[in-house]
Amino acid sequence: MSSAEPALPAPTGAERRSRLRRYQAQLLERMHDAQSGIAAAGRELGVQFGASRCLLDLTQIGEIVPWQPVSPVPLARDWYLGLANIRGQLTGVIDFARYLDYEATPPAADSRIITLAPGLGLNCALLGARVLGLRKHDDMTPAPLADDVPSWCVQQFLDQEGQLWSRLDLALLVQEERFLQVGL
Repeated sequence: MSSAEPALPAPTGAERRSRLRRYQAQLLERMHDAQSGIAAAGRELGVQFGASRCLLDLTQIGEIVPWQPVSPVPLARDWYLGLANIRGQLTGVIDFARYLDYEATPPAADSRIITLAPGLGLNCALLGARVLGLRKHDDMTPAPLADDVPSWCVQQFLDQEGQLWSRLDLALLVQEERFLQVGL
């Protein structure tokens, strides 16, 4: 007799939906905690844009989706890639590395599109070279802001390897005139 356990049957559609609902509820709870400062205080999403490592406030982002085709928009700036259909909604996609004057981000398996939270009032997303996971401020050392950083770069930190991280305030970014002027 074999002591191997029998293979579990594949989950049904109802089981998948139930798991998805539980997962969404957990995400909502985490987002609520992030907004109220409970448990997730000082935790932000690390994203690489060109050569920059950036921290994004979890309350200012919507979702993170893999790279998908973008329909170009004529007469747009080189950093404005165009429109993507994200969950049935047309969303403007910005190559944020290009916006920061780095080389364009080539679509790759690690590339991610990070949508802005609906509360920011701008239906757009930032293309990042890769998501670097959650980061805690407590694990980093505050660094003085350089004189030439934009107003939406609100803090900088050095990690344990000596790499510089810039904390971005996306609410300030979406108010910047240059960011709003995607046309040539």
